[in-house]
Amino acid sequence: MTIKVQLNAETEARLKAEAQAQGLPLETVAERLLKEALAGRSLSSGQMSIEEFHRMLGAMAEGSQKLPELPTESFSRESFYEDRLDGRDAVPRR
Repeated sequence: MTIKVQLNAETEARLKAEAQAQGLPLETVAERLLKEALAGRSLSSGQMSIEEFHRMLGAMAEGSQKLPELPTESFSRESFYEDRLDGRDAVPRR
């Protein structure tokens, strides 16, 4: 399929620079960018490929090595409900 797209001067310059940097035809770079943009929208359809899933997990884990190490007992059931152990609700009822 062939489509015609009107680009502003800045977008056109960026597209040309990208194509030149990659040593690829302008059309090839434009098609690749469009495919990547559409692939990024696949989350909204509720479906994602294995590759997209792994990319998402990698993005979520990025920087996690800087998080402090916490002891396992920090995540006990009781630790999540400490404010309710005395039988009262954590949020007062109206």
